[in-house]
Amino acid sequence: MSIIFGPIQSRRFGKSLGVDLSPGLKQCNFDCLYCELAPAKTMDSYTDVVPVPEIVSAIKDALKEHSDIDFITLTANGEPTLYPHLSDLIDEINTFKGKTKTLILSNAANIDDVNIQDALVKLDEVKLSLDCATQKCLEKLDRSHSGIEVENIKAGMLAFKKRYDGPLIIEILIVKTLNDSVEEIEKLNAFLLKLKPTRIDISSIDRPPSYAVQAVDYETLLKISHLFDASLPVYIASRKKAEISASAYSEEEILDTLSKRPLTQEDIDALFDTESQKRAEKLLNEQKIKAVLTNGVEFYKKA
Repeated sequence: MSIIFGPIQSRRFGKSLGVDLSPGLKQCNFDCLYCELAPAKTMDSYTDVVPVPEIVSAIKDALKEHSDIDFITLTANGEPTLYPHLSDLIDEINTFKGKTKTLILSNAANIDDVNIQDALVKLDEVKLSLDCATQKCLEKLDRSHSGIEVENIKAGMLAFKKRYDGPLIIEILIVKTLNDSVEEIEKLNAFLLKLKPTRIDISSIDRPPSYAVQAVDYETLLKISHLFDASLPVYIASRKKAEISASAYSEEEILDTLSKRPLTQEDIDALFDTESQKRAEKLLNEQKIKAVLTNGVEFYKKA
């Protein structure tokens, strides 16, 4: 049973030290079809609880060994906000973390709980999942525990956003035929325009899932990103299946593309051929396009 894993080098979060709040077994209120962990019955509370002092000791030991950590990342074999002493744990970490930032990776299933919000507002950054905007999708894809309602999740996110001053990142994992429809994305877009998160990460399945579901490729993720309003900071977080051929873009086409959807350097490398990349560089030098840093990710957009 290992509480600490990593450090892991992340482009978005730097050098991250993982803290598993459920190292002994999977304890989750979702049983997502794409999860790499073995299927398990959903639950609404932990039955196996690691004491706060044990977790704190493990973190302190790891920080002694790795003095250059950027983030202490609270996660779990399951859902970290089900950990019953989460607020106390965060308080303890905040007494010794120094300049190291804290982050949680949560499925947001109980973000409408005021007690959970009270705990999460004490973190430096919060990343919440939102794969579905409809109840039917939530139950089919995320296989949520009885009583979890997607409208409560959305209401909880809006309430939390009003209370939280730090970066709020939303993660959407796209699975073929389950949440990749235009209708589902339109509903997600409508909600996210209300939420206005700091960044939206969209990705697909990278690791072998426990159930027979399929990933979508980079080209599909790119098309999906275009369905979101251009004002939303959408970042395509997965390019492992990027088989799209680079194309030629005129300067006018580059400006038109970036006016509709800001792109990262990885997007430009995947989409633009060599000459088009030179045109983009020229437009940047001429200040017709500009680079904007959004919580660790640099986007290029029309000036």
